[in-house]
Amino acid sequence: MKINNSKLLGMLIGGMSVFMLGACAEENVAEVNGEVVEGARTVVVGGLYDITGATGDVGTPYTEGEQAYFKYLTSKGGVEGLNIELTGKDYAYEIPEAQKIYQELRDKEKVSAVLGWGTGDTEALRQQVANDKLPYFSASYSENLKNIEESPYNFLVAASYSDQGRSVLKWIQDNHEGDNPTVALLYNDTAFGRSPIEDIKAYAAELGIKVVDEQVIDVQATEAQSQLLNMKKKNPDYAIIQETWGATATILRDSKTLGIETQFIGLNWASGEGVISIVGDEIAEGYMGILSHAMPYEDLPGMVEVIEYLDSEGKSINDIDQKFIQGWTTAKILVAGIEEAGKQHPEGDLTGEEIRIGIESLKDLDLGGLGAPVSFSAENHTGTEQTRLGIVKDGKWEQLTEYFSHKD
Repeated sequence: MKINNSKLLGMLIGGMSVFMLGACAEENVAEVNGEVVEGARTVVVGGLYDITGATGDVGTPYTEGEQAYFKYLTSKGGVEGLNIELTGKDYAYEIPEAQKIYQELRDKEKVSAVLGWGTGDTEALRQQVANDKLPYFSASYSENLKNIEESPYNFLVAASYSDQGRSVLKWIQDNHEGDNPTVALLYNDTAFGRSPIEDIKAYAAELGIKVVDEQVIDVQATEAQSQLLNMKKKNPDYAIIQETWGATATILRDSKTLGIETQFIGLNWASGEGVISIVGDEIAEGYMGILSHAMPYEDLPGMVEVIEYLDSEGKSINDIDQKFIQGWTTAKILVAGIEEAGKQHPEGDLTGEEIRIGIESLKDLDLGGLGAPVSFSAENHTGTEQTRLGIVKDGKWEQLTEYFSHKD
């Protein structure tokens, strides 16, 4: 896969990247807009990024969005009384490397919370994260992370992959015309790829929708004709894709070559501008997908801050994509939780446990349309079960539904 942001790549490979909200060398001292502020408490947030690995096509803009939010917050003076730093590293989608970097962040950087990435590494780390009492916001929306007893420090900031799949099935049931619909499942053989499959099959059975085929397609596949020919024999009405941009583009291109008329619907990492950029407007036309977060060109209140940041960098919305917004929004939610923890504990260093309680205090956090509002509690770390669907028309993603839940 190609990494589009060479500047970000060079910045991250081989070393830590650090964005600081007014950080300076002296403890409890911050510099805000050029002025030294006494008494600020430092909170260090760690980051695990995939820039050069198998999911770097979507991991790169997501990382850039996270880092951009911290940079924007710095320019606005940060959070009152808190000096928040982000320090992270590319782990190239390798679980052993993720474990190594996590321990480095915990022991050397003394982080109090983590912005993570993949399903395999997030699930591998969750017991360690729980033992270390470090709140963990992953870019993985694995259903497994909703189990608060097994993952007491993990938080989901968007609908789980399983809930996304359930919502797709609910939409199919409500909108399909003709006989009972049939569905195929296309996914890669990773923890990410497999994550929602059994839940989707179970919910399909509950709705009376028949899953007629499953095909495993590598997350970096550049050819998928053999799998698609097998699928074509079953002639499903719909095919749900759990991939990232590259493999999704391969599926759409090869299905066009093979004359397959199945309606493809991608979950959130299989959606976004990157798919259109790879295959072109004609092949992407009519492709549907989960739009878990805003497209940059949507006229939404939450985009005001993003545009202000881009203006300050001499950029525009044409320089970012939906995955940038996804990373930005995730960082924004975590900072809101840290800010709440600071209010609840106005003195002393903020611990991971105190930040967890701060996050659990967030109720109906309004993201200005950048994502569905999120709420957390001590009993529930699933921020939302709502998502929405979009469709490609004339080379551009358009919203097809408002945010909804399969339970609606």
